Amino acid sequence: MTRAPRQIVARGAVLAVLSLAPAIPAGASEFGDVEKGAELWKKCRPCHQIGEDARNRIGPNLNFIFGRKAAEVEEFKYSKAMGQAREEGLVWTLETLDAFIEEPKSVVPGTKMRFLGLSDANERADVLAWLRENSDNPRDIPEAAPTAVGTDHNVAPEILAIVGDPEYGEYLSSECLTCHRADGEMEGIPSVTGWPAEDFVIAMHAYKDKARDHPVMQMMAGRLSNEEIAAIAAYFAELGG
Repeated sequence: MTRAPRQIVARGAVLAVLSLAPAIPAGASEFGDVEKGAELWKKCRPCHQIGEDARNRIGPNLNFIFGRKAAEVEEFKYSKAMGQAREEGLVWTLETLDAFIEEPKSVVPGTKMRFLGLSDANERADVLAWLRENSDNPRDIPEAAPTAVGTDHNVAPEILAIVGDPEYGEYLSSECLTCHRADGEMEGIPSVTGWPAEDFVIAMHAYKDKARDHPVMQMMAGRLSNEEIAAIAAYFAELGG
């Protein structure tokens, strides 16, 4: 696989150089293995959705990402850094996405994206091949397409309707923060900072109902009432704002 050389540039240098990289051609899968990319996509699922019914979650939905300007998804609250990158001309092409996935903070210093990066060039090529095939054809994705982690469990509407108290959630969150970092950095453990409250509630009830297999999380969720789960969800959602 032959790839064009790339140069990572910091914001304030010449992001416009990156924006001039050629758009990926139609046969994007030649740059990587789509099936392998689907497996690697699991690293992205905690924050991003893709497909016909994709919504903005911790990160924006990734439908039609190729050729799109940075910070262009409607109704998503981007960081100031990503907004600045847009003003400086950053466009998502094969080249700029490859650079961003490799080391997000080198391309957009100050980005809220907590993913530390994917150093293997072949793996990035696989992810980009899968992303291109799916993001540009969202209506062709089967109904069972991957969605954000935590949205794969049925929870009663009256439970989802509970409005949590973030101050009470902060008080309850101490046990969560023995493993999860409040600043959103992952370090091998998925981030919960900035999760939409509904996603957090669904994930916790999936553990509570033993629909998700993690003994420690099942125990933790089993101790909490519906109101307490809603409060913790409200706290972590607000923490990421």
